[in-house]
Amino acid sequence: MDLHQNLRFDVPWSGDFTPSAWPRDMACVDGAVSDLETHGWLVNQTRLWLASQYTVRSGAGWMAAQEYFHRHLLDGSRAANLLGWQWTVGAGTGKQYGFARWQVEKRAPKLCGTCVLKNRCPIEEFPADTVLQPVAAPPTRLAGDDDLATTRGPRVPIARSAPESVLLTVESLGDDDPALRAHPDLPVVFIFDEPALTKLQLSSKRLVFFVETLQDLARRRDVIVHLGDPRLIAPQLAAAMTWAPVPSFAKYAEHAVELHPWPWLVEPHAGSMTSFTAWNRAITPPT
Repeated sequence: MDLHQNLRFDVPWSGDFTPSAWPRDMACVDGAVSDLETHGWLVNQTRLWLASQYTVRSGAGWMAAQEYFHRHLLDGSRAANLLGWQWTVGAGTGKQYGFARWQVEKRAPKLCGTCVLKNRCPIEEFPADTVLQPVAAPPTRLAGDDDLATTRGPRVPIARSAPESVLLTVESLGDDDPALRAHPDLPVVFIFDEPALTKLQLSSKRLVFFVETLQDLARRRDVIVHLGDPRLIAPQLAAAMTWAPVPSFAKYAEHAVELHPWPWLVEPHAGSMTSFTAWNRAITPPT
């Protein structure tokens, strides 16, 4: 299959993203946006700068900007990105993440030295704290650890019948996928989700990254690539899969004949998120 014949790479995204919320005359912002759009990669610090500038300083909602990030980031993940953006605006903690010149001078001092606004920096001081209105009670799904079962996924492999293939998703794409490791002799399948691609309009560099990753894997495994609707293709595969903590995984999970646990760095929990220290204290170390 010729992917370049079938996929539209450069159709403009039609969401309500507001580029003006990232003023490109600021060297720190322009450099980060350029890296995002050109290379599809940002270090954690510059991701936070852009997120804070867009939401806290500019007052724009985070939903459109996270879609823009997801379109460009090679490692864009709903599981990580949605939580990160909500943390930036103070959801769950009550404190927004501020972005100021002090952080830029500490991390990348040359940016300030070359910036046209170095003598009239619009982020000289940290933004004023916003008083957030607390909710009366947390949603049920955050009320206790027992309610995390549906988002945590299986703790041990679940086998319904013998698999005939291993189906990979963008959330777990590579040699370390647990289902892939468990079945070294089975063919590997990946589905380019055509309905999702039409909706998301991912950047060309992100699509090429997927293709290059699959090409690399094909040097070691038999890889089969489909373009179409996973709801129609997955039922025919009798596949083993690794669970993924994203809403779109439901279209795959119901057809998996073997489901492997997600390789969490740490187990999720429903403890306090008011500070990293409080959250970290409640972590159960991985076994």
